[in-house]
Amino acid sequence: METPSVASLRAQAEPLASLSISHLSPSTRMKLADDDLSVNAYPTDCGGIIYVGAPRYRMPTEADLATIFEVAEQAGIVWLKFDSEAAVIDGLPVFNMLGPEV
Repeated sequence: METPSVASLRAQAEPLASLSISHLSPSTRMKLADDDLSVNAYPTDCGGIIYVGAPRYRMPTEADLATIFEVAEQAGIVWLKFDSEAAVIDGLPVFNMLGPEV
């Protein structure tokens, strides 16, 4: 049996996707770590969480992140969790410390 608090909490749920930090360029990774991105972000020890919104609330000025926001919005994702241990997503660019590996 579902309680009112469970139903209320479920109504507040927003989709989050976890993806590899390697999808961010070295400069964007640094901005994330320094809490200096052009969009709302919450740095963590191994990446960070970034708010996309539904619909997207703002387009990032960082080109690599803007590409990811476009895909996330199409997929209905509201939050992105970048993590060094998360999956690499097919079709998104992958960066190492020297540059892209498309």
